[in-house]
Amino acid sequence: MEDLNNTGKRIHKLMLTNRRTCTISGVMEVISFDIHEILLETEQGKLRIAGDDLHINRLMLDKGEVDVDGKIDSFAYSDTVAKGEKTESLLSKLFR
Repeated sequence: MEDLNNTGKRIHKLMLTNRRTCTISGVMEVISFDIHEILLETEQGKLRIAGDDLHINRLMLDKGEVDVDGKIDSFAYSDTVAKGEKTESLLSKLFR
C-alpha cells in the first residue's frame, strides 16, 4: 500500500545507499534519462539526479516508485508550479 500524506498526495522519500543505489517514492513521471542524468517529476518538484552509468532498475509509476543504480554524484530539486495554479504573467509583475 502506498504512503499518502494528509492532502492525499504520495509521500516523497529518497533513500541513498553508498552513492550507488537509490530508492525514490512520490514519483509522478520520468521526464528523461540517460547514463549521466535522470530527470523525475516528484510530489516535491522536479528532481535531477546526476552521475555516471545511471540506470533505472525498477519503475512502478502506479505506486510512484523508482530504483536507480550507478555512481550518483548529486541530487537537485527545482520547484514547479502545482497543476491547476495560475502563474503571474511577466507584464503583471512589471506593472505592480
